[in-house]
Amino acid sequence: MKPYSGIWPVAPTPFQPDGQLDLAGMRRVLDFMFDQGVDGICLLANFSEQFLLSDEERGILDSLCLQHIDGRVPTIVTISHFATEIAVARARRAKALGADIVMMMPPYHGALLKGTESQVFEQFVRVSEVGLPIMLQDAPLSGVDLPAALLARMARDIENLKLFKIECAGAAAKLRELLALAGDAVEGPFDGEEGITLLADLDAGATGSMTSALIADLIGPVITQYLAGDRTAAAALYGKLLPTINFENRQCGFRAAKEAMREGGVIASSFCRHPVRPLAAEVRQGLMDCLKPLDPLVLRWGR
Repeated sequence: MKPYSGIWPVAPTPFQPDGQLDLAGMRRVLDFMFDQGVDGICLLANFSEQFLLSDEERGILDSLCLQHIDGRVPTIVTISHFATEIAVARARRAKALGADIVMMMPPYHGALLKGTESQVFEQFVRVSEVGLPIMLQDAPLSGVDLPAALLARMARDIENLKLFKIECAGAAAKLRELLALAGDAVEGPFDGEEGITLLADLDAGATGSMTSALIADLIGPVITQYLAGDRTAAAALYGKLLPTINFENRQCGFRAAKEAMREGGVIASSFCRHPVRPLAAEVRQGLMDCLKPLDPLVLRWGR
């Protein structure tokens, strides 16, 4: 069994209707996630709308969340930045505040500024020197090509690079190749993308998933059953969840969790900062139509 496994969802960032941070709502989000039975929590990721937060707000959320979590579950803090010095500084801050792991994408900025293989390697080496385990996020958003051979070399040669969140196209094939090349150097093979390819990724050797916080209470048992050797039960449960996962992934993105949390009384507002548009009424209703037959905790936690 790999050391890192289970469901480690991303905590969304709630805002007040005027766009200010909702700090009381942030604490409620974390409490709700504890009650979902999560195995870990990720902060300040893309599904936390990190690209809509100021540096000052990141610091506020870092401190508040890590203090509130207080070691109840392992916590990952996202530190991605094109500038290596800033990524290192963010990692040092996360460590000082008590984070267990940091997550980072390869260096990129926009469509054309992308780190080369050597630059990617060097940035991860620098962050590794901070002394926290690292999760590498291999996601389409960066546009950086990360061949399995490169990831395997990084896993073997970079001391603290221990976890890999693979959510690119063909994630299962890449996970399988990575594990074949790097073996036990990969201590946490994870998938992402809301778990839209979860079963295939588990078949390929994934031991965990970093989804949104929408239905983590229902996705977690899929992983538990699979890792316990009952693929049939895991596949049956996953089949029931897949239409909702697909709707979230293809129609809503990070807005799904916040809309459901508002519906269930976890947070007061599903506001997203401009230029993100709110979900159309028809899309929101479609999401609720998917969720209600599943009776997830998110729709009843605050009622």
